Amino acid sequence: MHIRRSPRPRRPRTAAALLATAALLLSACSAGGTTSTGGGAAEVALAALPQSTPSALAPYYEQKLSWRSCGVPGFQCATMRAPLDYAKPGAGDVRLAVARRKATGKGRPLGSLLVNPGGPGGSAIGYLEQYAGVGYPAEVRARYDMVAVDPRGVARSEPVECLSGRRMDAFTQTDTTPDDTKETGELVDAYKKFAEGCGAHSPDLLRHVSTVEAARDMDILRAVLGDRRLTYVGASYGTFLGATYAGLFPERVGRLVLDGAMDPSLSARRMNLDQTAGFETAFQSFAKDCVRQPDCPLGTRGTTPAQVGEHLSAFFKKLDAHPIPTGDADGRKLGEALATTGVIAAMYDEGSWGQLREALTSAMKENDGAGLLVLSDSYYERGADGRYSNLMFANAAVNCLDLPAAFSSPDQVEKALPAFEKASPVFGEGLAWASLNCAYWPVRATGEPHRIEAKGAAPIVVVGTTRDPATPYRWAQSLSRQLSSARLLTYVGDGHTAYGRGSDCIDSAIDTYLLDGTPPTQGKRCS
Repeated sequence: MHIRRSPRPRRPRTAAALLATAALLLSACSAGGTTSTGGGAAEVALAALPQSTPSALAPYYEQKLSWRSCGVPGFQCATMRAPLDYAKPGAGDVRLAVARRKATGKGRPLGSLLVNPGGPGGSAIGYLEQYAGVGYPAEVRARYDMVAVDPRGVARSEPVECLSGRRMDAFTQTDTTPDDTKETGELVDAYKKFAEGCGAHSPDLLRHVSTVEAARDMDILRAVLGDRRLTYVGASYGTFLGATYAGLFPERVGRLVLDGAMDPSLSARRMNLDQTAGFETAFQSFAKDCVRQPDCPLGTRGTTPAQVGEHLSAFFKKLDAHPIPTGDADGRKLGEALATTGVIAAMYDEGSWGQLREALTSAMKENDGAGLLVLSDSYYERGADGRYSNLMFANAAVNCLDLPAAFSSPDQVEKALPAFEKASPVFGEGLAWASLNCAYWPVRATGEPHRIEAKGAAPIVVVGTTRDPATPYRWAQSLSRQLSSARLLTYVGDGHTAYGRGSDCIDSAIDTYLLDGTPPTQGKRCS
């Protein structure tokens, strides 16, 4: 699966604010998968934890945070302790980075609003400082302390590390559409080396970065901040984190917004297929728009979406045989893998379609791959200095721990190729092979697919976008049916997630819920 972080299309598109889809090579194991047999929805429900706090956890719940300047005007930072292993609270701690921006208005304070942009692996603190803490509606920021915690293993919270920049460069260029046994072996070897690198750098932490543990950390933070209930906005993978919190602590649910919802009940293979189809849906929308534009390099008016896809696939195949220059200081050329990553990056936000047309035109007509490389580097959070954030490392660590791999061998992938290619003729083959990476992970998965009901929780708003590529709309529908108190809010449109993307209808419904507690009517639809 791809990591799923909400893009912010109305703001400048930087590496931190662009999106956080998982790299194709890193994203196979998704929160919600099961074994390699495929299958449908799970029937077992996530069990709530006891309402009373175990005495062994009391020191964590009673700790006091020491706030200091973050170096970013208006924001404060602190470090919170949590048990590395909740089954053995005395066996060591993990230190989690926390940041906040105090409420800016004079109205009645509403406590803390915790935000998470998704991933897994996206920095919640980076999201707070660059978007939520300054870009959320003024009325919301006036009443809430805006708060974020980087989940364990992510960014500033004891980050998982795996590969150096040079080795990561090689990894991101590995061919994910192998043509023969030699290339298949090279792909498998790349997965193994990546996994070995993570195991060598972070052997103990890798066993304790699950979504359940991160949700339990959020409850400690809720208590330390002095909030009786958790108020939370989670986007993309952040919806799985928020829903997990609700399942574990239903009586402590305040106002929860789950935007771009995931379905935790599906097998990994089913989720991967759903998402592959989601990217095809997004590509169809892009294709229809592209041929209406004068600068579309993939066709003109009258060119069908299927033909647009054929033209793009032919371009990818050409790059597979003959990568093109990019002008990159480190000598990287644009091959099929990086080009595909760049195209997929733009599928998350219709605001990027113009940038994608320009990049494709340069690559296809001028033999210049620089534009697609920029998209790909933003996708991977690769800096100009050649260093990568830990986004991709944390993504794999969480996903591969949360659920068993979708496939356990190349033979299984090959048997599944027809289904993936049917779901997306353009992206299906690469996404199928991307589903193999967790097969070589050094730590056994501890999670299984499950339903989340959160019986007794206050109303929870689940948001789905009808043409969302990364978290297909059906997932929001499914999660809203699972959660006992859910209200489904639908955005009829393109792109990944809905809040803050330009729909006054969506924004007004969510703002009203956050400010006065009134959820939207069940089934409300916006455009």
